[in-house]
Amino acid sequence: MKNLDKGTVVRTVLLLIALINQILVMFGKTPLPLDEESVNNLANVLYVAVSTLFTTFMTLVAWFKNNYVTSKGKQQKEVLKQKGLTK
Repeated sequence: MKNLDKGTVVRTVLLLIALINQILVMFGKTPLPLDEESVNNLANVLYVAVSTLFTTFMTLVAWFKNNYVTSKGKQQKEVLKQKGLTK
């Protein structure tokens, strides 16, 4: 764990939180202590929408940061290959 950089750890933790939250939403559970009777339907829809957007955003960030998708990233991958630091 000592070799992981802080950005990777933060992105991974946020992605796990987003995925756990999304799983709870799929099963009709809310991680926030919301009383079903006191919360109207619009609030539930907004919660699900924000939760889905958060999960989607964190998934894209985690994918983008951990893959060589930009031209700079592709150059970095080539340098790593030349130095024998990647598969």
